[in-house]
Amino acid sequence: MQGEVLRAKRYAVWVLLGLAMATAAFPQPGEAVPQLLVESPERYERQAERIRDFDPERMTVAMRLVGLEQPGPPIRVILAPEGSPEARAVRDWVAGYAVGADGPIVLFPARSPSYPDSSLEELMHHEVAHILISRAAAGRPVPRWFHEGVAMAAGSAWNLGDSSRFSLDVLRRGRTPLARVDRLFAGGGAAASRAYAVSGAFVEHLRGRHGPWVTGEILSRMGAGASFENAFQSATGDTVQEAEEVFWRRQTFWRRWVPFLTSGTALWLGITLLALLAFRRRKQRDEAMAERWEREDRWRQPDPSPRPHRTFPKPTDPDSLVN
Repeated sequence: MQGEVLRAKRYAVWVLLGLAMATAAFPQPGEAVPQLLVESPERYERQAERIRDFDPERMTVAMRLVGLEQPGPPIRVILAPEGSPEARAVRDWVAGYAVGADGPIVLFPARSPSYPDSSLEELMHHEVAHILISRAAAGRPVPRWFHEGVAMAAGSAWNLGDSSRFSLDVLRRGRTPLARVDRLFAGGGAAASRAYAVSGAFVEHLRGRHGPWVTGEILSRMGAGASFENAFQSATGDTVQEAEEVFWRRQTFWRRWVPFLTSGTALWLGITLLALLAFRRRKQRDEAMAERWEREDRWRQPDPSPRPHRTFPKPTDPDSLVN
């Protein structure tokens, strides 16, 4: 009886802990969120309404990720058409961008969002996070990889597709130092996608190792006057170089191969290999069967070689036998 009571108490404790963690992890009603002032031409009014109607409580995640209690002044969001000065100022693969701590955010509805964003709403969250990061850091320089990694976490949760993309990149190219990642963003296309994958994976690693809001702790220290390197070491206990070394050491077999083995590419590769193995086994069986039939045919056919003549002794005269 006492054992059952003890187990019930332990179960209740675990339930309460789970509820407490869930409460801390999800946005709470009434928290301060960024106010968005959306500007758009008439042709994009439908997209503008989608942004205006978006649940602002979801942006509390971005607030916690950057360590801000107050979002600051309203953020202008401009929906710009192709051919506008805003569109000509950036490359045609850029679907949106943010300017400093005061904005504005510029989105191009005519351009399809590319990795790491899959919709206009995710892109908007991503760019709002950039504004909030700059505000949290009080304008101090933040590495591009950290900027993008935190913005990715604000835009959408790290998922199997992100992990697979990163794992495949590690398998093909090995380590990509963070110092090089910042330069890859300027390349666009595949280079930028690679930079996003590494940035997102490293920030996700930091959050898994030091807690989901460690990014906010780093930026809060920067807002108090620390450089990024000092704020990073104070919040994590490691220098950026030490944390990077731990990160790459942890890219073990499971981290590299499991996402790949569960991807669609691996599925079709596996089907192809199974088909080739089945073809090889069938060919081996056919060859073995043909050889067996050949042996049986040789056994059934008469021997063409002449048989030796056998001679028998002549019968002996019974009278000559000695008893």
